[in-house]
Amino acid sequence: MSRLESMRRRLTAQIDGINWAAERIAGMEGDVLEMGLGNGRTYDHLRQELPDRRIWVIDRMLKCHPSCVPPEADFLEGEAEAMLARLKTEGRRMALAHYDFGYGVKDKDIEEGARLSPGIAEVMIPGGLILSQQPLVGFEQICGPDTIAPDRYLFYRYV
Repeated sequence: MSRLESMRRRLTAQIDGINWAAERIAGMEGDVLEMGLGNGRTYDHLRQELPDRRIWVIDRMLKCHPSCVPPEADFLEGEAEAMLARLKTEGRRMALAHYDFGYGVKDKDIEEGARLSPGIAEVMIPGGLILSQQPLVGFEQICGPDTIAPDRYLFYRYV
């Protein structure tokens, strides 16, 4: 599979996964957490699909497309561990989290996901969902939509 085909597969998985998760959290209280803003495409889709939810965004720096800049109060700029700790201290609780951090180096990405997992768990509500490109630890892995290959995107529930 070419890198272009892989990218198409990833973007389709993100769209289908977010739409699937948005339906499943409809009756839950809680905010949404986007970890890794990048260009802002996923954040923009979260805004579209979950217009009544507060969406927190964590990234090291703000460098997204101008149409995808989150409100200043919802953008947490800095290292993820410190920003997750801040959300916890403020009592913020998430019904949905989308994990999109990564260096593009498999071993490094797996290590980071494992290191950040406890901090993510501390801000999730029971039954909350986590969508991730990287493996996370300490969550119940669940099946996502049938349209997504099991190795393309990972779906978790916080119990």
